[in-house]
Amino acid sequence: MKLRDLGEFELIQRLTAIADRFGVAGTPGSAPFPLLLPIGDDTAAWRTSAATELATTDTVVESIHFTRETIPWEDLGWKVFAANISDIASMGGTPLYALVTLGFPASTSVADVESLYIGMARICEEYHTAIVGGDIVSSPTTFVTIALNGYLDGTPLLRSAARPGDIVAATGFLGSARGGLEMMLHGESVEPQAADYLRHAHRRPEPRIAAGHVLLREGVLAAMDISDGLTADLGKMMASSGLAACVDSWRVPIHPLLAAAFPDRAIRLALAGGEDYELLFTAPEAIMQRVLRQLHDAVAIGSVVEGDAGKVTVRDKNGNQMQDMEAGWDHFRS
Repeated sequence: MKLRDLGEFELIQRLTAIADRFGVAGTPGSAPFPLLLPIGDDTAAWRTSAATELATTDTVVESIHFTRETIPWEDLGWKVFAANISDIASMGGTPLYALVTLGFPASTSVADVESLYIGMARICEEYHTAIVGGDIVSSPTTFVTIALNGYLDGTPLLRSAARPGDIVAATGFLGSARGGLEMMLHGESVEPQAADYLRHAHRRPEPRIAAGHVLLREGVLAAMDISDGLTADLGKMMASSGLAACVDSWRVPIHPLLAAAFPDRAIRLALAGGEDYELLFTAPEAIMQRVLRQLHDAVAIGSVVEGDAGKVTVRDKNGNQMQDMEAGWDHFRS
């Protein structure tokens, strides 16, 4: 069955039923900011408190951010939500309520749309997030927009709060999502175990909400998530902080299966590949040591230094600067 055969209202009912089935449609009176009414009205409504509220939004467009050849519908639903949840994680917050806007050609299969929504429902179930409303429109190109809010107690982690002498660290392996994309796009010959790992890394990233809570609790001030690539995102953080950074390439965490699949390119994939959704953060040594004792996958990879705002230098073990670095993702640059 196609969307043109079903109609908007019946589609909304079906998608609402999916959210209800997974328990992510939102229950009035629950959560730190209690909902006043269930999904289905003209707007969502909830009461707030003295906590700090967070809000983020993200859009994916077919042929720009994803292709049907590289990601199934259910995984796409998971991944687009993961990008938003990761933004909340990067501030040290907890995700809460989401609005979902969907655009499809009328020839789209209803089963495909339901699979997309099941992926969204699964990650919302995993991260205790509710879908409380949204919109569905006819569009010549498939797109998905998520608007997500969250909350925290206190001051959020900021890109602009890095300080000279801070240690730079990441919460886990980098480059695996890009490796998975490269493998699928170019038909790279990869051992089955590595292929499974890389596909999963690209399609089902896991936002670091718990890690963000640790950073906030231990006194880290500066953080962001790695969505566009390590060097690109570190450059953004340093530009916001008016500082520069040095990265030791041999310290960058690379999964052994990525290294085995791309032995000559793994470090460059780790430096420039995006969509890992690990957290990038800086802190003085004493705070960093406390954090690293709690986050066993986190690794110190460099330092914050005085210098041209936004400049990131990557060094090899001999202290030589790596040249011809690939840029991270940018929507409007070739």
